[in-house]
Amino acid sequence: MRIVIAVGLGLLLPLTVQAQSRNPRDLAQDAIIVDTHIDAPSELLSHWNDLGEATPSREFDYPRAREGGLDVAFMSIYTSPDEDAAGTAWQTANTQIDAVEAMVARHPDKFAILRSPADVEKLRKGGRVLLTPGMENGAPIGDDLSKLAAFHARGVRYITLAHSAANRISDSSYQLEKKWGGLSPFGEQVVAEMNRVGIMVDVSHLSDDAIRDVLRVTDVPVIASHSGMRHFTPGFERNISDELAKAVAAEGGVVQLVFGTAFVNPKAASDLTAYFKAESDFERENAALAKAGKPVRSKDEFEKAWKDAHPVPVTHIDAVLDQIDYAVKLIGVDHVGIGSDFDGVSGNLPVELRSVADYPNLVAGLQKRGHSDADIRKILGGNLLRVWSQVEKAAQH
Repeated sequence: MRIVIAVGLGLLLPLTVQAQSRNPRDLAQDAIIVDTHIDAPSELLSHWNDLGEATPSREFDYPRAREGGLDVAFMSIYTSPDEDAAGTAWQTANTQIDAVEAMVARHPDKFAILRSPADVEKLRKGGRVLLTPGMENGAPIGDDLSKLAAFHARGVRYITLAHSAANRISDSSYQLEKKWGGLSPFGEQVVAEMNRVGIMVDVSHLSDDAIRDVLRVTDVPVIASHSGMRHFTPGFERNISDELAKAVAAEGGVVQLVFGTAFVNPKAASDLTAYFKAESDFERENAALAKAGKPVRSKDEFEKAWKDAHPVPVTHIDAVLDQIDYAVKLIGVDHVGIGSDFDGVSGNLPVELRSVADYPNLVAGLQKRGHSDADIRKILGGNLLRVWSQVEKAAQH
């Protein structure tokens, strides 16, 4: 299903752009590409693969990462609300970090753990892909602020404060009924402690009020590790609003734009919003049936019926390029990056952005739309590395 934009696409560009632009594949190889959201670790726990070798069933592996020019891959350490409720999030998170470390130990010539942006140039020599844990959902820290320093010691360099439901820290954008009205009192302490130890605060998945609270509390720039622009998906709180994107940028932060169809295609985003409402209604109806002693409906049947009625629309790379163009005009090129969500959206991606081999297609598209190579380098990774450096420098160890 993959459509690869030919390396020679530069021949189709206006002469004024072509004269100052490198071949897109060469630029992707030379630039430092930082993708802030790849869900390989949770996939490894569900089915082990040696990602140092070609793994066609996944969207991230070493051969395709090098083909695409990827240098720094933030490995998503994801835990679910159910694991939070069961008290197993800490265990799951540490197991996933172990999986990342095992990849590096198995292939030290192909991978390395990146703990500081200052080490990128040194560690990427020899064609290594650098892996950094980024924790998706703050649930693994439980009620213990000291676990932030413990996870920092394990290499975690950003934490998405919540995921698809409110936790002890923050409200989620997905949850219809908000628990805290933003951050919890404990969540404010979490943000301050993350600033202190040098972990970037990630506002993707948070409610609007929670993002406002984060920006009020933080002393350093923050990131949105994998968000779309809500301008294209009205009413979809999971994507960041213009107001909040500008606020993140005003504090020096960066919005890492996502590739997943559900975030960049208006129809898919509308369906996802409707899904969460339907799921909430389903759970409420089942609870009422159980209370009345009646048989409950099957969740698997609910999921199948929903998917059958809402097929994922085919989406192309222009949807992602539109997001980048809009964000650059809105908040400035110094505050835009990429966080693909590879291996995290069940293959629901633009046709031309199917895996980590396809970053050159993004480069070619940006060049065709008139972005300079210098600005493309910023978008591909320079901006994220700047914010990471600022957070690291401000930390008090």
